Amino acid sequence: MSKTIFITGASKGFGKIWAEAFLQRGDNVIATARNPESLNDLVSTYGANVLPLKLDVTDRDAVFAAVKEGRDHFGRIDVLLNNAGFGLFGAVEETTEQQARDQFETNFFGLLWVTQAIIPVMREQQSGHIIQLSSVLGVVTFPTLGIYNASKFAVEGLTESLVEEVAPFGIKVSLLEPNAFSTDWGGASAVHTEPSPLYEKVKADLFASFAPDFFGDPKATTDAVLQLVDSAQPPLRLFLGKMSYPFVKQVYDSRWTEWDAWKQVSAAAHGL
Repeated sequence: MSKTIFITGASKGFGKIWAEAFLQRGDNVIATARNPESLNDLVSTYGANVLPLKLDVTDRDAVFAAVKEGRDHFGRIDVLLNNAGFGLFGAVEETTEQQARDQFETNFFGLLWVTQAIIPVMREQQSGHIIQLSSVLGVVTFPTLGIYNASKFAVEGLTESLVEEVAPFGIKVSLLEPNAFSTDWGGASAVHTEPSPLYEKVKADLFASFAPDFFGDPKATTDAVLQLVDSAQPPLRLFLGKMSYPFVKQVYDSRWTEWDAWKQVSAAAHGL
């Protein structure tokens, strides 16, 4: 049976690729973007199966209105794919207050508003699947992406808490954790801090560590996303790309080694 998918940030990158993958197999898609004209090609190809909506996810009232319009149009919303976001590149010290706030307004608060708007719809249906686009950098970190890392770590904490809250309503929750892919995230969609020479070496060393196949092909993710949407028991976390799993395992093995070395100090701090 076809599903109705609500996708934020559908104008390009993962959002556009996944929207088209759903439409190609006959699903209905509520595709949102800041510039709805960027969705004209989907409308001309898939017609009534796609509802394009103008949406800035940082506008909470507009988010609730868009979710209502999408539900009223198709009668239900089976899947939320919370995809809208961008990358802020730069050292923590370089980051301005406005840059930090803008990062969280979109990546965290925008995602939160859409999540809050969709829960009553899915609760009434007693079914639904909320999928949050996080990142492998919501589980482990890179230097010079500290504010982006922080926004995705916030998404992880929010989503883990959400799982048990909405389970009684028949709502499933998942996090997508892509590694680096050749999308606009690191290009036209990225925001950069004013660089300081103090951090040139850190940045150079980071980029020098990337292997030639470090950036995956975003179109290769569609099968994994479709399998996630169709799963009766979807995982909480799904890594996308071959770099994610070994990177996370290496970091977590190192963490356990450190935690084990300090566990007696930790236990003694309990005091009882």
